[in-house]
Amino acid sequence: MNKHGVKKEALLYLIFGGLTTVLNIITYYLFVSVGVDYKIATTVAWFVSVLFAFFTNKSYVFKSSRSIYREIGPFFGARILSYLMDLGMMVLLIDVAQQDDMLAKIVTNVLVVVFNYVASKMVIFNDGHQS
Repeated sequence: MNKHGVKKEALLYLIFGGLTTVLNIITYYLFVSVGVDYKIATTVAWFVSVLFAFFTNKSYVFKSSRSIYREIGPFFGARILSYLMDLGMMVLLIDVAQQDDMLAKIVTNVLVVVFNYVASKMVIFNDGHQS
């Protein structure tokens, strides 16, 4: 992939990653606002956003032509690691550091987006044509 292609891919990842993050935060907010525990809300928000991220990354960011069945397993596997990172940081920031849960959610999401980009680019949607 040439330099222009890498920039376009990174821009698309930022756009769809941003939309995924917004979806994650809105889903989280909707659940906690009706009294659902923040750990359960984090789990539901994770699942909804991972589904959205998989299809947008596959179709628009990395334009992968490989089978969904071949990619969805590694994608969810990597996202389980980011889920554990997300939930662990939420517990640390809310229960230990006594931070506001929405602030914790935003801070955590920034780190998760970076991790997910690296995992997607280097492992999941890497068809061997990366430069």
